[in-house]
Parts: sequence; structure tokens; C-alpha cells
Amino acid sequence: MVTIRDVAKEAGVSVATVSRALNGHTNVTKETREAIEAAAKALNFVPHSGARSLTIRQTDTIGVILPDLFGEFFSEIIRGIDMIAHGAGKHLLLGNMHGSSHETTSAIRAMRGRVDGLLLMPPDSTAELLTDHLDPGMPTVLLNAQAGGSDVPFVAVDNYHGARTITEHLIDCGRRRIVHIAGPKHNRDARERLRGFTDAMREKAGETQPVVLPGDFTEGAGREAARLLLAGQVPADAVFASNDVMAVGLISVLDEAGVAIGRDMLVAGFDDIPLARHITPRLTTMQSNMAQLGSTAAMLLLRMLRGEQLGMAHGVVLSPSLAGRESTLGPEAGTARSSAGRG
Repeated sequence: MVTIRDVAKEAGVSVATVSRALNGHTNVTKETREAIEAAAKALNFVPHSGARSLTIRQTDTIGVILPDLFGEFFSEIIRGIDMIAHGAGKHLLLGNMHGSSHETTSAIRAMRGRVDGLLLMPPDSTAELLTDHLDPGMPTVLLNAQAGGSDVPFVAVDNYHGARTITEHLIDCGRRRIVHIAGPKHNRDARERLRGFTDAMREKAGETQPVVLPGDFTEGAGREAARLLLAGQVPADAVFASNDVMAVGLISVLDEAGVAIGRDMLVAGFDDIPLARHITPRLTTMQSNMAQLGSTAAMLLLRMLRGEQLGMAHGVVLSPSLAGRESTLGPEAGTARSSAGRG
């Protein structure tokens, strides 16, 4: 039986282009459309009526597949997506991969025929393994990842320079025994943050082998790192945790032990989840603005749903900014901020 791939090969175009042409999309040139129609006629290709109806049916729904749906990090992403989707009259259909790569393809398949477009964050922040499973006829935008084998637009955070910036901030505060609590080894965000940390320590502090403790982005990893510090096993005067959740766990244990955060020990995180601004002392972190990441990705997807052809060249890299607070600047930082507010 002749398939859409056979038509694409005969016409010398991609499967996605054939799908758009046969489904009446306007973002295909006249010459390309005619070549595809000629190839389909020559091969006696007949589109499957059920599949075709699913392709062209508008659901007014956007699929969102994330490694997890719990925690402030993911809730902020969803909030940003929903702000744009709601304003465009679109609904959201959420999918959870539970942090598992092998569940990603199942989640993608479950979305087919139920959504008009897809926002996808692979659990390991890479998309090389997804290329064969993405529907070429479905508009898709990747979150915090880039597809190595296909031309898919993306929105990502510049984790490397963000990590360099916050490490240099700790060095500028006079600290040299800076410990890093890393994220999961398979996670691209974590690897880029580790790389930024080690480069900054080598170039700004002359430290070629800085201490790196294992972590997994959970509060428990931060608490375990704190116990190592309190036991004297790891000499440190500052800690850069790869995300805010681990930094919060670290602070909770150190604070209970009587360690003065912001004076005896400086602590910094990454992401600027809402909790970072409400704990005591408030957490110095990199504002990666996950809500903006979600809203930017949703806007790209809406452009694709209107017929624009967007690819990797249209990807957006967001630059995080340093939010200096009491956990590295001491109590005087909050005092100065309060005085300015009363002024």
C-alpha cells in the first residue's frame, strides 16, 4: 500500500510538506503543491479518510507534555502557557511523562487526533530520540530542548551563562570554597549549569577541581548536602545549588543547625521559583522566568497554527538575570530594599 512517505520521496519533499499540501494548508507554494499532487496521482495514493479527518479537524486544544506536572517549576511553565492559550481561545491537554524517557513516545501518541499542536519538554532536555516519533503534520515546539535530527522550533534558557553569572557573584562576595550541588547527570540543564560553574571557578577563582556534590533537583538532595557540610566532610563557605528546590532543602537544615545563611554560609540557587522570594532568608538565584518560557513557546506554536513555517532557526534562548537577595548579601540587603520601598 502506498503511504505518505512514498509520495514525499516521489515529490522530493518532506513528509510534513506532503501532509500540509494534502490537507489544504496555505503555507505550501503552488509549485510544490502541484508536484505533490502529481506524485500522489502517479502513485495512486489515497489518504486514509479517518486519519485525514483527524488531521484537519480543529480541536482548539494545545497538548502540553512535561516530565512532571508537580512542583513550582512546572506549574510556572503551565501558567505561562495558559496565559497565551486562554487569550487565544485554546484549551490545554496536559500529559505527564513522570520523568521517564521511555514514556515520552506513549505520551506523544496519546495526543494524536486530540490536539492541534504540541508543546513538549523531553525529560532529559534533549530531543534526539524523539525525531522518529513526532508527527510531521502536527505543529510542535520544544521546551528547553533542541531536536538534533529535525527542524523543530524551541524555547530554552541559557543555563551555561546563568551558572557562570551566579558563580561569579559568589566569588565577588569574597568566597572561594564554593561547592556545587549538581542536578541529574542525564539532564541537559544540569550539565550546562555544572559546566558554567566549573568554568567560572577555573577562570575567576583559579580552582581547577571544585567540589561537586550529587543531586537530583529534589529538596532531599539539598538536605543531604547540608548534612555533609555540617559533618565537616566538605569544607565550604558558599553553595551554588543547581536549582532552587535543592537550595531550599539545604537552607532548612543549615538554619536548624544555627548556621547564619548570608554570613557564615552563602547559598544561591537557579530558576527563581515563587518560594525563593518567600523563605527566610530570601534566596539569591537566577531568574530564568519559567512562565516566560511557557508563554514564549505558546506564542510560537500559535504562529505555526496560523500557517507560519517555523523551524530551529526561529528558536528563542532566554537569558536569565541575577536576583541578589539575603542568602548571599546578608540581612542588610533586605533592609536596604525595605528602606527603598518606604522612600
